Amino acid sequence: MNASIAIIGLYAGLCALILLWISAKTSTLRQKYRVSVGDGGNKHLHRIMRGHSNAVENMSIILILLIIMAAMGSPSYVLHGFGAALVISRFFHAWHFIQEDAPRWQRFYSSVATLLIILTAAIGVITHSLVILLN
Repeated sequence: MNASIAIIGLYAGLCALILLWISAKTSTLRQKYRVSVGDGGNKHLHRIMRGHSNAVENMSIILILLIIMAAMGSPSYVLHGFGAALVISRFFHAWHFIQEDAPRWQRFYSSVATLLIILTAAIGVITHSLVILLN
């Protein structure tokens, strides 16, 4: 097996654990407020559901970009850098939404970090793709 794929597997697994964590917290709130579908008008439940959705949306595209980067031969340290940044940013983002009331810095910095990861990875993949296609 390619070591690059194992690196992506490590970070995909850690992201999956974050998703399980926020999913478990969502289920706990659903039980607490006795809401089986939707948010039942509960602000905390709505908040955590939005955080969960946001995690799925952002983790998916970043992991796809990382797989492409690995397939294109990105060095291990680059994959580790992106993977670690992804896990750290998504951990703090999830933590922000799990809490009923949380400091704004958690969401702000984790969102900015996530957007920078997507932007940088996308530019890298596009640039590398163009170099390959134009040669």
